[in-house]
Amino acid sequence: MAIDIGINKKDRETIAKNLSKLLADTYSLYLKTHSFHWNVTGSMFNTLHLMFETQYNELWTAADVIAERIRALDVYAPGSYTQFGKLTSIAEETGVPDWKGMVEQLVDGHEAVARTARETFRAADKADDQPTADLATQRMQQHEKTAWMLRSLLR
Repeated sequence: MAIDIGINKKDRETIAKNLSKLLADTYSLYLKTHSFHWNVTGSMFNTLHLMFETQYNELWTAADVIAERIRALDVYAPGSYTQFGKLTSIAEETGVPDWKGMVEQLVDGHEAVARTARETFRAADKADDQPTADLATQRMQQHEKTAWMLRSLLR
C-alpha cells in the first residue's frame, strides 16, 4: 500500500537522507562511548565508567528511534558498518586515549551529532515534517547537554 502522510516522496527521501546521517553519527558515537566505557583508566575511572554507561545506553535507544523514523517515511534505514562509515562525521578511534582524551573526543562527537541533528531539523522544517523536527530538536538538546557536562570535566 502506498504511503500518504502529507509529505511528498522527494521531501521524504531528503529527510531520510539527513536522518541516515544522524543515525550513522549516533551509532558511531555509541560505539566509541561503549569502547571508552570498557577501557577507561585512571583517577576518573569510576565516574567516567558510570557516566559513559549512561551515555551509551541513551545513544543505543536513540539509534532505534531514528531508524524507526526513517522507516515511517517509507525509506530503508542504513544498518551496516560500511554504510555508517560512509555517512558518519564521527572520527573512528582505534587506540585507547587517556581519560582526558576520551572526554575530549566525546565532547567533539556530541557537538558533531548536534550539528547533524540541526541539519536534519532544517530539512524536516522545510517539508513541514513535525515528527522529524521534534526528534531532531530532542537530539540537539541531548547532545548539547551531554557535551556541556563532559566539557565541564576538562576545566
